[in-house]
Parts: sequence; structure tokens; C-alpha cells
Amino acid sequence: MIKPYIIGVAGGSGSGKTYFARELQRILGQDFCTILYQDNYYIDQSHRFDGDGGAVNFDHPSSLDFNLLAKGLSELKMGKKIEVPIYEFATHKRISQTITCHPQKIILVDGILILDSLVVRQQLDEAIFFDTPEELRFQRRLDRDVTERGRTADGVKKQFELQVRPMHEQFVQPSKVYAQTVVKDIGMYSETLDLFYKKLSQK
Repeated sequence: MIKPYIIGVAGGSGSGKTYFARELQRILGQDFCTILYQDNYYIDQSHRFDGDGGAVNFDHPSSLDFNLLAKGLSELKMGKKIEVPIYEFATHKRISQTITCHPQKIILVDGILILDSLVVRQQLDEAIFFDTPEELRFQRRLDRDVTERGRTADGVKKQFELQVRPMHEQFVQPSKVYAQTVVKDIGMYSETLDLFYKKLSQK
């Protein structure tokens, strides 16, 4: 039975954590490493959604089903496959289809709030936090949300001011204390990627 080693990859929205997780998976190989994304675990918001940049706070921990994520990680540790939900950002619904995830040697858990969640932290073997300057995080989020999620630039900016920044300061940044590795600047990125590749490829 495969006993997964689970690593949390955290940091603010646009911090570079997802790019890092995907690069690490790429060099380790998809048959050895898989990624679970916090974004799949949003609670269905379709009945509450009132427009781009509206009242639904997607950066608050209450918008996410962390109990389900933690349960899935626990089952993967036991060698069981799980069904990962799919959240559709265009409609803000959790659709009926799921993604089957099988246990692998390395499991990366990607998300801005995963280290704020006690039940998720309890399932992690270690964690990395990307401590990236706000200006760079905002620009990356703006580019992603407009290009990939069909959002308006005005809506993204409004949401950043009203929700993303305050939630980052209240929940995301303080969770840095739970990470064993903190990446503070772009110069550390390649060094950290190489370090984790060498360490994890031996498992």
C-alpha cells in the first residue's frame, strides 16, 4: 500500500504557490506526485452570488469545505481513492461530476487558506509558504481572473480591496507560522524547487 507524504503549498493569491506545485509535480512525475487544489472545495455559492466583486467572500475560510478536504486526505493516507469535487467558477456551482484521485507517494495540497484550517493542517506532513509582495500578487490575480475565469478587471480590483487584502491580512499571512519553509523572494524559488525535488525523489 502506498503511504502518501502530504505537503501543504500555501501563500496569498498570486503568490506563485500553484506554479510551484505544478512545476514540482512535473519534475517528479504525475505517477509519483499529485495535487489537490483548495479551489475544488468551494461550497456551492450559486444561490448567493450577486455579481462580480459582490458580497460573496471567496477569501474567507467559511467559503470552503475544509472538512471534506481533510477527510479526503485522511482516506488517501489509508490507501483509498477519493472523489474530488469540481467547483465551476463561471456558474459558482459545485457540479455533479467529480475527479477521481488515487493515492500517490507525494500529494501536494495547494491553497491560500489550507494552513489556517486546523483539520487540514493535521493531515499535512510539512508545509511551504510563499511570502510574496502584494503588488505582484495583485497583478497575477488580475491576469488570471480576467483570462481564465471570465471576470472583469473592475470586479477583480473591487474584490481585492474589499475582500482579498483584508482576508490575507487576517487569515493567510498569520498562517505562515505553520510552515516549515518560507519562500520570501523570487530568488529563492528555483533553490526551493531544487531542494524539494532532491528530498522528495528519495521517498
